[in-house]
Amino acid sequence: MIKILANDGIDPAGKQLLEEAGFIIDTNNIPQDELPVKLQNYDAITVRSATKVRKALIDACPNLKLIGRGGVGVDNIDVDYAKEKGVGVYNTPASSSLSVAELVFGHLFTGVRFLQDSNRKMPVEGATKFNDLKKAYAKGIELGGKTLGIVGFGRIGREVAKMAIGIGMDVLAFDVYPFNPEVELTLGGGTKVKVSVTTATLDEILTKADFITLHTPFVDKPLIGTAEFEKMKKGAAVVNCSRGGLIDEDALLEALNSGKIAFAGLDVYTNEPTPRQDILSHPKISLTPHIGAATNEAQERIGIELASLIIQHFKK
Repeated sequence: MIKILANDGIDPAGKQLLEEAGFIIDTNNIPQDELPVKLQNYDAITVRSATKVRKALIDACPNLKLIGRGGVGVDNIDVDYAKEKGVGVYNTPASSSLSVAELVFGHLFTGVRFLQDSNRKMPVEGATKFNDLKKAYAKGIELGGKTLGIVGFGRIGREVAKMAIGIGMDVLAFDVYPFNPEVELTLGGGTKVKVSVTTATLDEILTKADFITLHTPFVDKPLIGTAEFEKMKKGAAVVNCSRGGLIDEDALLEALNSGKIAFAGLDVYTNEPTPRQDILSHPKISLTPHIGAATNEAQERIGIELASLIIQHFKK
């Protein structure tokens, strides 16, 4: 009987699918430091972003046959080493794309209308300084007609592009890999049309975009630092719902405080789960706690896709 540890949880739909296929699923979380011993009782482990499956853990558990990641990135797994050891590694890159893209626009709409600051101040000052706050937040802007630069044009970047086109934005797209600039939009009645975005270099996005959103894998050093902020338009904005560390947080604070950029939207942070306080308290930063894929719909899709991959693997 195959035993699977879903250490960061799995949607009930995925759990049911696995159980119906004859697998034993344990959803009780085991702390990271206890995994080298306790994981030896399982044939497979599924994780999200919290649990890390590094070389030392793989070496400690020669019984391990599969590692599943519920989500897009596999930064918390030593993938190549696991495969060298004959351990299957699977993730679910398509299932959460729509949810992450919608969160990007949540941050964009929040930033252009000052909602992050308004929602902090209204409960405290709304009853006594209503007109002052109304005046303070009266200079919002519209997203329609502006240019969105998308850095990383994979599945999530393409979903972001569709939404941007839908609200009348111009889209510049960059990726280190060749990509098809066409995206397919679904109109009323199910009619589908193809629209091409404009391909651009990273430098062109930095200098031309009104808003920049990041959708790349983890990199060794920040993609956006002091030099990159200097190239941006005054009043531009950045959103990162991808990976912590893609933006140099010191440089971000400097750009916000100087007025070089208008706002930032962050779902991920350099230090998780303990982001720095000056980031968390900044009035020009829209904040969420790494919830890009955390919708009911995405989690169900992730659970079902991951369960299907696991079943296929062990059928082999």
